[in-house]
Amino acid sequence: TLLVTTGSEAVENAVKIARAATGRAGVIAFTGGYHGRTMMTLSLTGKVNPYSAGMGLMPGGVFRAQYPCELHGVSVDAAMASIERIFKNDAEPRDIAAIIIEPVQGEGGFYVAPKEFMQRLRALCDQHGILLIADEVQTGAGRTGTFFAMEQMGVAADLTTFAKSIAGGFPVAGVCGKAEYMDAIAPGGLGGTYAGSPIACAAALAVMEVFEEEQLLERCKAVGERLVTGLKAIQAKHKAIGEVRALGAMIAMELCEGGDLHKPNAALTGQIVAKARDKGLILLSCGTYGNVLRVLVPLTAEDTLLDKGLAIIAECFDELA
Repeated sequence: TLLVTTGSEAVENAVKIARAATGRAGVIAFTGGYHGRTMMTLSLTGKVNPYSAGMGLMPGGVFRAQYPCELHGVSVDAAMASIERIFKNDAEPRDIAAIIIEPVQGEGGFYVAPKEFMQRLRALCDQHGILLIADEVQTGAGRTGTFFAMEQMGVAADLTTFAKSIAGGFPVAGVCGKAEYMDAIAPGGLGGTYAGSPIACAAALAVMEVFEEEQLLERCKAVGERLVTGLKAIQAKHKAIGEVRALGAMIAMELCEGGDLHKPNAALTGQIVAKARDKGLILLSCGTYGNVLRVLVPLTAEDTLLDKGLAIIAECFDELA
């Protein structure tokens, strides 16, 4: 395991490790993916505005495949075919060091990768000697009901990145993976001024203890079930909510015009976020078209607080939708 300070650093180093371990330079990422704000991670990120808008082209050697999303017509077969097209049109498999994927897309809209896709992706990587990188910066630390979302996919990644909740807000991130890959870079090739900060590491250890003491993985599932039930009740009253989806307590609502999922409603999404903020509830928007509301409640939040949040969301839709 390598410890650093931010998710972007973790992803940058995962790519470096993959390049050193395979002797290759290319990386395949996915539409709608988000991996950070540094130069390499912006290349991997599948959304220009606002992350790289006005900055010109990012570094090359990154190829974009389709992320599977049945809701918008991208099947598992279509997503796999898009990777094969890269091999036909852009880069041979022997030129690809890694395929990087979020098990649940964060900024991209909280779309959950199907287990079948992950398993076929794992087999493809094994076939061609490509490393599979799971970016769990947002999905990790229990957000999806298991400590890492990949635990629910039936396969393991070669390298996993983590950050954010892992230390309860303190700046620590990292890459963990098989020793044969992690050791591919010589001593001194990986590191950072504040990497593995003792204070941040102490915070991360405390977080791990609280996960066990308060059984937060089970609590995550309960939080997710309670919120999804409440949000679906709101959805039943408002056609503007095209879908409610979740994996554990990683929850999203996709807003559209008149129930038409082909007409994303970014304007209403922004209005709901603003109205909720005025009422004392923080919501975030995401998605390629800015029409997805994401709900990321602290796993320690009590049921009374969850219900209060749901009531505010219901009020916002009643007033605006």
